[in-house]
Amino acid sequence: MIDLPYSLVIEATEDPTFFGFYSPELEGFTGVGHSVEDCLYQARWGMREHVELLRGRSLPVPPESPDPVVTLRNESRPSVA
Repeated sequence: MIDLPYSLVIEATEDPTFFGFYSPELEGFTGVGHSVEDCLYQARWGMREHVELLRGRSLPVPPESPDPVVTLRNESRPSVA
C-alpha cells in the first residue's frame, strides 16, 4: 500500500546514489534522496510538512489523492537541437 497523500515521481540520475522527486499534484514539493526507499520515506513526511506550511501561509492546499501513484523514471534531459 502506498502511504502517501499525493502522487510522486522519482527520477533516477546518472549517479546511482542520487534521486530527485516531486509531486505533480502538490505544487512546490520537491526533494532528493539516496535511494528509492529514501525518497518514499522523505516524501511521506515532507508532504505533511509542505501542507502545514501552505496552510500556515493561508495558501491553497490541493485535496489528497484517493489513488496516489508512484512513478519511477530516468531524469528528463533537455533535447539537443
